[in-house]
Amino acid sequence: MRDSRAPTVHMGAMTRRTALATAVAASLSLALSACSMDQMALPGTSSTSHDAMEAIYKSAPVAKPELILPGWTMETIKKRGKLVVASALDAPLVSQQNPANPQDVDGFDADLAKLLAIYILGKPEVEWVPSTAETREALLSNGTVDVVFGTYTITTKRAQQVSFAGPYFMSGLAVAVKSDNTTIKGAEDLASKNVIVQTGAPSVTRVPEKVPTAKLMPFATTPGSVQALVQGRGDAFVQDYVLLASQSSTNKDIKVVGAPFTEEPYGVGLKHGDAEFKTFVNTWLSTMQEQGIWSKVWKNTLGTVGDTPMPTPPAIGSVPGS
Repeated sequence: MRDSRAPTVHMGAMTRRTALATAVAASLSLALSACSMDQMALPGTSSTSHDAMEAIYKSAPVAKPELILPGWTMETIKKRGKLVVASALDAPLVSQQNPANPQDVDGFDADLAKLLAIYILGKPEVEWVPSTAETREALLSNGTVDVVFGTYTITTKRAQQVSFAGPYFMSGLAVAVKSDNTTIKGAEDLASKNVIVQTGAPSVTRVPEKVPTAKLMPFATTPGSVQALVQGRGDAFVQDYVLLASQSSTNKDIKVVGAPFTEEPYGVGLKHGDAEFKTFVNTWLSTMQEQGIWSKVWKNTLGTVGDTPMPTPPAIGSVPGS
């Protein structure tokens, strides 16, 4: 005979308890998965590269107080406590965002941006704002961002709308094709071919100059252009060498062929007419080069793929528009 003092267990309560236990287990699983994603290395990065950059941050220069001029952009950033940076955020080895942690961005441009933040603030505090080739000028002119680090090629036309510090890197337009393509070996083989270009990028004008019979196929973004190439919607994709290298490092369906056929000097985009801040950023760039930090950042990012020898940093102010 059942003890009348024993608790009665109702099926409804069991169902609720089972559901609760399942929900807790699911939540724990998601939390662990998120933790794993956050710790997982991004394309083109590793725990070793993260550790190397942390060491670089610790030895990075910080501007002397007298360089933070009252009333200018550097003081505004210092008081705010963070540097607001526009970047593409989708380029491995250049500026790649961690999907599990949007404020975790790695790569050559991203690490330089963090080092500029350290120079101003003493710490790598950066707020990232996604940008495209079409939005960079507007983000600077309306004050949404302080700087643009985004494989931003210096041109005299762009310099009418924004100011450029630098150049800090010399790249160039190159050609990417599908990995099984054996007929296109460089820009000289693009005659009468369907050539994918990115809207607003220098390739839109430079490809017709180099190969007048090439048929341009514009796409809005680099990932979209790569996808179109892989799908066979175009014969080749012409874009900045660094961006193509970063894409090929994580996508074995494409390869870069030939040498760059142009010179593309990268600059740090600044608001037009901000002369004092431009001088400040140029001073920082010179310090980075002199102390060998620029070379360390390159070795830790772009220098991890391909056979490209260590490049020499371009002289500050050496190109029209800088």
